Amino acid sequence: MAASSDEARLAAYEVATATARIEPRRRTQAIGTYTHVLDRWAIAYDQPIVLNRRQAGAAIEGALKQKVVDLQRLAVDTHGFTHFALATAKLLGFDLSPRLADLASRKLYLPASVRVPEQLEPRIERITPSRMARKGWDGFLHMVASLEAGYGSPATIIERYGSAAQGMPVYECGTCLGKVLRSLFLLDYLIKPDFRREVHRLLSQGESVRLLQRALMAGRIEAKDGRTLAQATAISGALTLLTNIVMARNTRAMQTVIDRLPAGTLPEPHLTHIAPVAHRHINMNGRIRFAIEEYGRLAHAGGRKNTNGR
Repeated sequence: MAASSDEARLAAYEVATATARIEPRRRTQAIGTYTHVLDRWAIAYDQPIVLNRRQAGAAIEGALKQKVVDLQRLAVDTHGFTHFALATAKLLGFDLSPRLADLASRKLYLPASVRVPEQLEPRIERITPSRMARKGWDGFLHMVASLEAGYGSPATIIERYGSAAQGMPVYECGTCLGKVLRSLFLLDYLIKPDFRREVHRLLSQGESVRLLQRALMAGRIEAKDGRTLAQATAISGALTLLTNIVMARNTRAMQTVIDRLPAGTLPEPHLTHIAPVAHRHINMNGRIRFAIEEYGRLAHAGGRKNTNGR
């Protein structure tokens, strides 16, 4: 089973909240919610996060804590990727598949002993495991085993081993391994069109779900809400629940239509590209339109009768 993960930004009023930061695009206060969307559209896990930070730890935490499916691949964007996180995910039993920005400038990391065609040499950067990296192998395995056993927050632990941890044995080991794994991933990504298309499909699917979330969360978070991490978690969970309800309702309606049609009317490959995220037919804002013009005569007659009665 595959999934994608990314951040959705929820606008908030100018208040001091636990996770609120300035949203770069709109220049307003917002809090972040990080969701894991399965390749069958359901949101399997959500969590509030702080904006403008690396999301690799949140991506791994959601993949570990969700109990819905046996996750084998998780597609992320550049913010959800670090070399250390890539190596950690691999040892935890699933693949982190990033869509990297500035792909043209990326190089392949290979050991010095690996030979490649001469025309590829400008795109190759040779790496050799340092003494620190070799020394950190046992500690790296210990950290992965702790994450798998549920000790500590994966988001906190992965964030600890960010770029500021350079020189630490565990960081150097995980980063060295992650560079090799990223090179193998890029080879598959560039050579196999079906694999590349699958990564893009997962990420596009996640974006469609986040568009639905923005439609459901049209207003801003009130000043009295979202001040603590528990409140931010409740807001994120409520939005996830409502999003899943809308998608389940749409799926049921779509299935009802399909069942009424003769068999084979809609080919299976076409059905796989129909998303249950439509929302224009749903009243999001509680606005109800009454056809008053159709009942104007009755309303006028009723008002005249009441006047005579008084």
